[in-house]
Amino acid sequence: MSTAQLDQEKTGLGNYFIANYPPFSFWRREYVPQALATLAVPPRNHVPLGLYVHIPFCRRRCKFCYYRVYTDKNARDVERYLEAVVREVHRYAEAPAVRGRLPEVVYFGGGTPSYLSVGQLRRLIGALQAAFPWTQVREVTFECEPGTLQEAKVHVLKELGITRLSLGVENFDDHILEVNGRAHHAAEIARAWQWIVRAGFEQTNIDLIAGMLDETWDNWRRCIERTVDMAPDSVTIYQMELPYNTIFSQEWQATGPAGLPGIADWPTKRAWVDYAFDRLLAAGYQVSSAYTLVRDVRRTQFVYRDALWHGADLIGAGVASFGHLQGIHMQNLDQWQDYLQAVESGQWPVYRALAVTPEEQLIREFILQLKTGCVRRAYFRDKFGTDVVGRYATELAALAEAGLLVVTESDIALTRRGLLQVDRLLPQFFLPHHRGARYT
Repeated sequence: MSTAQLDQEKTGLGNYFIANYPPFSFWRREYVPQALATLAVPPRNHVPLGLYVHIPFCRRRCKFCYYRVYTDKNARDVERYLEAVVREVHRYAEAPAVRGRLPEVVYFGGGTPSYLSVGQLRRLIGALQAAFPWTQVREVTFECEPGTLQEAKVHVLKELGITRLSLGVENFDDHILEVNGRAHHAAEIARAWQWIVRAGFEQTNIDLIAGMLDETWDNWRRCIERTVDMAPDSVTIYQMELPYNTIFSQEWQATGPAGLPGIADWPTKRAWVDYAFDRLLAAGYQVSSAYTLVRDVRRTQFVYRDALWHGADLIGAGVASFGHLQGIHMQNLDQWQDYLQAVESGQWPVYRALAVTPEEQLIREFILQLKTGCVRRAYFRDKFGTDVVGRYATELAALAEAGLLVVTESDIALTRRGLLQVDRLLPQFFLPHHRGARYT
């Protein structure tokens, strides 16, 4: 392996995970008027609608976190923010591009949605349902941090209509949780999980991260055994990365890589996830994507993911939230005061946008669906009139030769080795001017 290849296998600064296309760095403020004009006309494309609500509050900022979160807001700040989110969502409900449409999926992400009190949750969800009744909702996901839960809050979440509860475990070792900046401890995981199981949610998920600072093989094996014992409906496993705006990345830039000696390289992280896949498969799970395994594929679906990866519209509400409506990518203002002032003054809080061309839409859906491990050729022939195997003949042939995927008459299927590193493979399917550019 060459020096360049070895360097590429080290965990360095920058985004690895591909969440959207075109890259966020190509979204611009000057495209916002086009986005707002689209909101002012009835929908051209009748696709499913989703609602994402960003709750940006945390007890503590994780050192690997790259989301817009706040740990210094008081009770009045929280109330003001929730009022703004409700106001923004109600304005979307009245916009011609959205009016009369009902969401099929709702996702509460963060930050830490479970940071909110029971009273705040009741008021927020009630106000959101007043704007968008949940009569057609197929899935409502709610992210939780173990230490913010109480038994009463868990039961209220079930009562309020949450169908998929996702617990941010990340690791079960107190030392690893502490050095990576997590706010919770292992005892809180066990306590919260008892409440969650007793509440009887339709779906439960736990998140893990392979390659946290000071992670070891022994610890990782123990984490997977604990996961098997907990028996959630699904398990999501991310591989640790170092986007530019994290605390770890700031430390790296100040001291160099020697300042973070406990960060595993990519081959090690892939090996850990590979081990987890094997152990969970042996326990009866099935692979659902590069990151997710489920116990029962007939009962446990991830509607939010699949809708977005097949071109659904998404309203993104809250500071720094991302959305996609009628072929336009949009992101909200990413500073606290800017977002609040815009909403409170009756303005749309959109910060940057990008109109997606039909070709870019094809690429977007192709690369995102590859993350499930299998792309159906007929889907792209029917929707876009394109044979993706012919379009990407050179790229697919090289990946097949490397043992990373298999092309058949009906589909493109990643091998296990390809699936474990799918995000590093996706940029070769980008348009030439998007390759090599900063992603965020």
